[in-house]
Amino acid sequence: MKKTAVTVAMLAIATLGVTGVNAADPAPKDLQRVVNEAHARYKNLQDGKNADYIPILTKTPSELFGVVIATRDGRLYTAGDVDYKFSIQSVSKPFTAALVMTQQGPKVLDEKIGVEPTGLPFNSRLAIELYKDQRSVNPLVNAGAIAAVSLVQATSEQDRWNKVLGNISDFAGTPLTVLEDVYESEYTTSFGNRAIANLLYNYERLYSDPEEAMRVYTRQCSIGVSAKDLAIMGATLANLGVNPLTNKRVMNADDVPELLAVMATAGFYDESGEWMYTAGLPAKTGVGGGIVAVVPGRFAIAAFSPRLNEAGNSVRALNAIRDIAGELGVGVFGPNPK
Repeated sequence: MKKTAVTVAMLAIATLGVTGVNAADPAPKDLQRVVNEAHARYKNLQDGKNADYIPILTKTPSELFGVVIATRDGRLYTAGDVDYKFSIQSVSKPFTAALVMTQQGPKVLDEKIGVEPTGLPFNSRLAIELYKDQRSVNPLVNAGAIAAVSLVQATSEQDRWNKVLGNISDFAGTPLTVLEDVYESEYTTSFGNRAIANLLYNYERLYSDPEEAMRVYTRQCSIGVSAKDLAIMGATLANLGVNPLTNKRVMNADDVPELLAVMATAGFYDESGEWMYTAGLPAKTGVGGGIVAVVPGRFAIAAFSPRLNEAGNSVRALNAIRDIAGELGVGVFGPNPK
């Protein structure tokens, strides 16, 4: 792998987080306390608004807010609306990237998609033209995520979908289903993503039929999850690829640091630098209102609330997770300030 920001982040995560520099985990009472405090601090925050480019997302009650910590042994510390099912959206992207890594090895992301952050909005078509050598650029933006779906080894569209859904369910430790009304709303208005898929196919950076990739990708984004589900998915990464509820190995332990590195550099859309500067945790966010952040080797923090800022990140969720990370001092580059 090239000596890029991703390489530096990967090394930092591997040496600081997984090996346990912050060796003493917080006491259970402290984990519950910080969850309660973060929820209470931001539950009445009115900044931001629901995503509206997917019409049905405007109907999600904007006051919903849940916060969860899940430890690598499956313990949960919760506050608020942690059981409400919302659409996973872009939080799904690293987990399908993990499936591709498991099937074909981690080099495939670098060689057939790319791992550099774009510095542009997550749904940018301009990035495909600017990055002429890679086109898809990164598995955590729309172009790279559609390419990742097309890379899943499968014998048919149904098989591709079954593998994508089964993999995300394995990370969550429970069977998940699609919110069909979200799928219909999103698929019938996905003109931008359809343009992305066709551009990638034109440049030979898509590896299945474009419309098949679009359908599977859109169904992937429409999977219903709760904040608890996201926390367990993150805890599976914190536990080096083994789900803490089912004890099933979902991805290779050796591949986890590389996936977390991509999350660190590109998981927060075009606010990823600001997020790492202030929170210091690899994370992934989605316009459905969910965010999951991973403390490597220890636990995950997830939160959900549908009000988004201009970059597409949940205002309440990002503030809650950032405060918890600061209070516990768990940033992967060293204790970050509160």
